[in-house]
Amino acid sequence: MKSVLNIKTIRDYNVLVGQETLHPLVSVIDFSKIKSYKQPAVQTLNFSFYAVFLKDNEHCEIRYGRNNYDYQEGTLIFIAPGQVVSIEDDGEDYQPSGYALLFHPDLIRGTLLGQHMNDYTFFSYDVHEALHLAESERQVVMECFNKINYEFKQMIDKHSKKLILSNIELFLNYCVRFYDRQFITRDHANTGVLEKFEGLVDEYFSSDKPQETGIPSVSYFASTLHLSPNYFGDLVKKETGKTAQEYIQAKLIDVAKEKIFDPAKSVSEIAYELGFNYPQHFTRLFKKKVGVSPKEYRRSVN
Repeated sequence: MKSVLNIKTIRDYNVLVGQETLHPLVSVIDFSKIKSYKQPAVQTLNFSFYAVFLKDNEHCEIRYGRNNYDYQEGTLIFIAPGQVVSIEDDGEDYQPSGYALLFHPDLIRGTLLGQHMNDYTFFSYDVHEALHLAESERQVVMECFNKINYEFKQMIDKHSKKLILSNIELFLNYCVRFYDRQFITRDHANTGVLEKFEGLVDEYFSSDKPQETGIPSVSYFASTLHLSPNYFGDLVKKETGKTAQEYIQAKLIDVAKEKIFDPAKSVSEIAYELGFNYPQHFTRLFKKKVGVSPKEYRRSVN
């Protein structure tokens, strides 16, 4: 098993690639200005900070787990603190190109951006869910990188941190927009995913799985469809207007309504058949979604 190189600070990565450290908590790297070097055939890295890479060549591949990132020229990938990635190379001397934005959690700790970092769900997307940029989008990304780079090349003053954070947040918000565009342009593929999801939900509730394993989670369906939970959830939300959890619950309620028509089954039996451990939890959800309790609904349809 190959050892993992733990990169704990921005300076650690700057030293690794030969970049001068201008700010201890943030760095923008232009790889074309890095001296050419011979990279190990496989290098496994564990980042302790946020890293965004913009690729401009096809020389190396980045892997997460057993899979290659969907990482081509003009592509952004997002790495969260604690992620371990492998960079595979042919071992030849080469001049790297592309860019990287690195920022440490300490930079955003206690700030508005820090409070909302979980909203940028693409930091936990899977390897085949990278962001492919149009040329106009790439220009916007580069403008943000250049503004961040400009700030920490100036003399640090009371405005520096605020402006750096503002430009990082601006960049991330643009990425939200660009991902929305990507969801739309990949509409055909997305439709296929949604159809499979609908089929899987129907299949699950028509089987004995609810009684055996309980109410299915979003992660269960995402894993079955080979997608990360966040990417899958964002896709469903953008395509249907509902969260994946809301879709699952809506299907559960539909099945519950059908079962309620059977007078031989008690509400408790129906709850257990649907995967609830406690009938009162089923009653609470049903009333929240339908407006009346299961017993009241049964009386209204009989």
